[in-house]
Amino acid sequence: MKLLIIGSKGQLGSELEIECKRNEFSYLGLDLPEFNITDPFQVEKTFTDFKPSIVINASAYTNVDKAETEQEIAFAVNSDGPANLAVSCDKNRIPIIHISTDYVFDGTKGQPYAESDTVSPLGVYGKSKEQGESKLRSILTRHIILRTSWLYGTYGNNFVKTMLKLGKEKEIIKVVSDQYGCPTCAADLSEAVVDISKQITQNLEIAWGTYHYCGLGITTWHEFAKEIFKIAGQYQNYKVSSVEAITTAQYPTRAKRPPFSALDCSMIKNRFGINTKPWQKSLEKTINRILMNS
Repeated sequence: MKLLIIGSKGQLGSELEIECKRNEFSYLGLDLPEFNITDPFQVEKTFTDFKPSIVINASAYTNVDKAETEQEIAFAVNSDGPANLAVSCDKNRIPIIHISTDYVFDGTKGQPYAESDTVSPLGVYGKSKEQGESKLRSILTRHIILRTSWLYGTYGNNFVKTMLKLGKEKEIIKVVSDQYGCPTCAADLSEAVVDISKQITQNLEIAWGTYHYCGLGITTWHEFAKEIFKIAGQYQNYKVSSVEAITTAQYPTRAKRPPFSALDCSMIKNRFGINTKPWQKSLEKTINRILMNS
């Protein structure tokens, strides 16, 4: 199996490389500035040179607020990029695993979203990711789209690392308590991606399509932050003494966030045998890794 990992320097891409090494898979990891998915000629040349058996697209423009003013870049990376990959995949008869987001939903359902629920993104980031999904589906049959949520990990920038940094600097941290979702560990998601890749290469009957994968359990950003300091406080001393709950209205952002974007992950379990993991346990492992590497 030869995996082509796009976005290899990001928090998921970094974990995918580790997972490939652990499984002794042949892989090529690519990221900016050496590789740009918005360039279809560069994409096709890479496919011709490397001849991957599966492509994993872990790249994305992920700055939710900045996307509101950098719409052209967001759509180029999140919509045109996946389309370019899909065209080359179709031409070379290669399947793709593409990572998408809970932000394709508006968060008004009030209960976990299933794959069949109607998408209705609120901001540019969600709209660009949804458009990327649609283009990929229309071009390539052999695809797995994995929607995930609240991704964090040892590498890259994420909420957990931001909280740990602020915890060293501030006594009081205010965090939104009326947005609900499922924190997802990048290492767990990488395991799921590699598991699906194995099943694809084993020529099993693959049910191509869209799936949800996130951490097990629903929480708020505020409760997430409290759990971060509860765990991290066992390893190091922090200046923060209070994590205060505030509303979304008290913390205005350029882009609107879905108030409830938990994902129903039962379908990926039923069709691929992949179980999600309690977010608290995965968080503990991740914080241990972050602090050990710092």
